[in-house]
Amino acid sequence: MPGTTAEEQLQVLYQPDRPELGYLPEGPFDCGSGQISWVAIQHGPDTRVGSLCLLDPLSEFNREVPLGGRPGFAFPTDDPDLFLVGIERHVCRVRLSTGECERISDEVDVGVENTIINDGVEIDQGLVFGCKDLAFAEHKAGLYFWRSGDQRLFQLRDDQLCSNGKVVRREGGGWRIWDIDTPTRQVVAYYLDPDTGTLGEAETVLDLTHLSFFPDGMVAGRSPGSVIIAFYNPESVAAGEVHEYDVASGERVARWLVPGSPQVTCPLIWKSPEGDRLVVTTAAENMSAEKQAQYPRAGSMFVSDPFE
Repeated sequence: MPGTTAEEQLQVLYQPDRPELGYLPEGPFDCGSGQISWVAIQHGPDTRVGSLCLLDPLSEFNREVPLGGRPGFAFPTDDPDLFLVGIERHVCRVRLSTGECERISDEVDVGVENTIINDGVEIDQGLVFGCKDLAFAEHKAGLYFWRSGDQRLFQLRDDQLCSNGKVVRREGGGWRIWDIDTPTRQVVAYYLDPDTGTLGEAETVLDLTHLSFFPDGMVAGRSPGSVIIAFYNPESVAAGEVHEYDVASGERVARWLVPGSPQVTCPLIWKSPEGDRLVVTTAAENMSAEKQAQYPRAGSMFVSDPFE
């Protein structure tokens, strides 16, 4: 485990050539062979469409698949042409080659208005994902388990505001889920039984309410029991931040600075050709023209040096 004083400044890995793709990038995922998939959730403040993207960082070529809605997450499958993508209110299969999109789940948040699917994580039996209230005003968004074997959808919670980072670990016959509902500034843990589609009681495992910025995406850290969290800061600061925490002690064990891009959305430990490295997405969401001029790298993907 790195020491408590570990700190590094990240560098730009990729900057989209179109502002639409830099508005709200999230969900980077290591697809192997050095490639990283990610989603452009929304192409601007007044649009309701986004893209599934596949980036080759070495060539800086980004393959974009336009979607008919706003994606919250995307995961590759055993078929390299097929991704599982949460779009608006359904889990869908999307083909890279054609852009064909097939709904494979029931609708989420039925009877609730103005919510869409947001961050998610894979488990052996399917997907765990949440939703967000687009107005960030009411605790009405759901947390769900979609079971791939029978394509059944289970609602686990119905009171989240903006469901974001998730990490899962095996525990007995089920899963320990660490989950972030961003405005709470807390990481909570649950036990998920995939056979019954039920969730145990919530336990707060990290309290980050002392911070002025908001936890967003989260992945498993570099050591057992640690997590890496990206922080979204809407204020005008010199750099965004990404922290690694030991969950058992609550201690911050590492910090990365993201220069010139304060709204950091999601982290990834990427198996690059040079070794494991931290990659993060950042967003230009809700930035005025003046603020975008102040932060021209907002919306870029950043990367660390290889881990020692």
